Amino acid sequence: MHLETFIPAFLLFAVLGLVLPVLLSDIAEKGRNFTEEPEDDAKPAAGEATVYEQIGGAAAVDAAVDVFYRRVLADAYVNRFFEGVDMDKQAAKQKAFLTMVMGGPHNYTGKDMREGHKHLVKMGLNDSHFDHILMHLRATLAELGVPENLIQTIIGVAESTRDDVLDR
Repeated sequence: MHLETFIPAFLLFAVLGLVLPVLLSDIAEKGRNFTEEPEDDAKPAAGEATVYEQIGGAAAVDAAVDVFYRRVLADAYVNRFFEGVDMDKQAAKQKAFLTMVMGGPHNYTGKDMREGHKHLVKMGLNDSHFDHILMHLRATLAELGVPENLIQTIIGVAESTRDDVLDR
């Protein structure tokens, strides 16, 4: 599910502000290590499309992450958190993370949310920045024509990472 790309970027964006069915609720569960494979009971039932499939797969995740980071980097309120960041690598990590959390292939090898954002908290990352990122995520998904019910699901997943991203 495209959350990692959406949250830190699409988190922060992806955070990133950003945020899916039974699988997403399990992934978002507090203390869950995002690098673990989902448990069998967390996978969608046979024949049930994942959020990843519903939004259009890899092409949709790629487009969303690219649009999301353009928005974030153009926003003076949050772009300082990306100074000196290799945005090609950041976008690739975000795409892999979001793909995983939305039920697509599991190719994410990055840090968990808490560890991956601790340095940003030291730079002053707080709830208002997180809210700002979620705003960019929502706007990106809407711009790309993602149905409102899926936007709500994705935003909900992103919201569930707030405490870990903000190291609380």
